[in-house]
Amino acid sequence: MTASASDKAFTGSIPQTYDRLMVPMIFAPYARDLAARAKAHQPRDLLEIAAGTGAVTTVLASELPDTHITATDLNEPMLAQAKTHLTGKTNISWQQADALSLPFGDASFDIVACQFGAMFFPDRIKGYSEARRVLRPGGRFLFNVWDKIEENDFANVMQQTMHQVFPSNPPQFMARTPHGYHDPARIRDDLTAAGFRDIGIEMVAHRSPAASPQDSAIAYCQGTPMRGEIEALGEPSLEAATQRVAEALAHRFGNGPIEGKIQALVISAVA
Repeated sequence: MTASASDKAFTGSIPQTYDRLMVPMIFAPYARDLAARAKAHQPRDLLEIAAGTGAVTTVLASELPDTHITATDLNEPMLAQAKTHLTGKTNISWQQADALSLPFGDASFDIVACQFGAMFFPDRIKGYSEARRVLRPGGRFLFNVWDKIEENDFANVMQQTMHQVFPSNPPQFMARTPHGYHDPARIRDDLTAAGFRDIGIEMVAHRSPAASPQDSAIAYCQGTPMRGEIEALGEPSLEAATQRVAEALAHRFGNGPIEGKIQALVISAVA
């Protein structure tokens, strides 16, 4: 599956909903994992691509106070939300940037980190080549991508529900893009084509907590570009579709606080 232009539309109220609900539910444990892997290499200069609302940036700023962190994202509204968490941090520079055309010189960084962003690259080999270009020789590219949607409980229930609510044309954002790039062989081939070596790919599972089925449904339906796809279909309304997902989650996981499996691939490659 190929990402579409609408998949990058993290605008309007999406950044705030994403930050409030999505980050603690699915991104926080992988942010801690990626930051720990970066910390082990004690970088002087670190570039973060697709920083989003700052899930990884926040942990990196705390864990690596002597590292200069350059945090970038294609979407300025996401960076604006990220900055609200990190006011006063002097070791972070913020910059809007396209991962396929990084505005930095060759060999500028010891580590390039990217949390769940590679799936959105229109040309992954070009994006990886840019990461390699800005890395110093022997520098490391650390990133993660989601495993197939069937291995991620809340996302899978949401997607199945979309097929029921919109049987003729279900919104496919989550399956198409966040969960659409999970083949280790393809990832390894793309990195090799971009010139990386010593490629390691590890499957990492965590538990995904949500305060309620409603919170999880809102996160997926209204805190991602799924929102635009649902709204474009007209009927049922966004609220009605969200409620159907909440009901499906409650049926599967119960009411009150719920928990499900999440699974991702964590990749390390050397320039």
